[in-house]
Amino acid sequence: MRFEDRTAVVTGGGSGIGRAIAEGLAAEGARVAIVDIDAGRAETAARELSAVAIQADVSRPEDAVRLAAEAARQLGKIDILIHSAGVGAERSFLDTTPDEWRRIIDIDLSGTFYTCQAVAKVMAGQRYGRIVTLASTAGIRGGTGRTAYGAAKGGVITLTKVMAVELAPLGITANTLAPGAIETELVKKMHSAETRVVYRRGIPLDRYGVPEEVAAAALFLASDEARYVTGAVLAVDGGFLAAGVMHAKPG
Repeated sequence: MRFEDRTAVVTGGGSGIGRAIAEGLAAEGARVAIVDIDAGRAETAARELSAVAIQADVSRPEDAVRLAAEAARQLGKIDILIHSAGVGAERSFLDTTPDEWRRIIDIDLSGTFYTCQAVAKVMAGQRYGRIVTLASTAGIRGGTGRTAYGAAKGGVITLTKVMAVELAPLGITANTLAPGAIETELVKKMHSAETRVVYRRGIPLDRYGVPEEVAAAALFLASDEARYVTGAVLAVDGGFLAAGVMHAKPG
């Protein structure tokens, strides 16, 4: 029960990686607020986990301020923020439209800034906090079709490092996860059959990950076990970022 007497806000908590993280936190004793753009999805997850449901669009700064205030009111405090809300798209550089660019940047990068800033202001008054953002290997390593998504996630990584430096005197840590190929609904939309074949060739562990494996890493960074870890980028990618040229896999 690492999170007994702790409270946590999980954005994008109605499905995918966010849902797995919310489940892990609740199972280890945390009181959780699940934030999702889809009110029904948030309410369903909250009901199943005995959590609080908050509907919000993180790309809207006023929603970020509201969700922080609502979570603090209902939970009494905010110890942990896991910012998992995001969207993705697979579109080549030459074909990416201004509207597609703005949508991904607004949700994935600006949404991270708005939400983390609003919640960090609550944490600053407590002189304690754990912030974990969700980036991606696409924010570290170039790849086809990742123009807006990769740029946004690269921005999330740098933003999180800046937060780590500036919030440290306030007792707040900030770290980011860089998942690789994880079996989620988002990845099912983004990864074509061809993309899957190429990805598998570059993953030493030779498989896609599952949301629970990302959740385990998030829970570590949110725990007091990671109290001396801040500004870190933790890849959960089966070795994808570590790999260079690889010989053909056995079998």
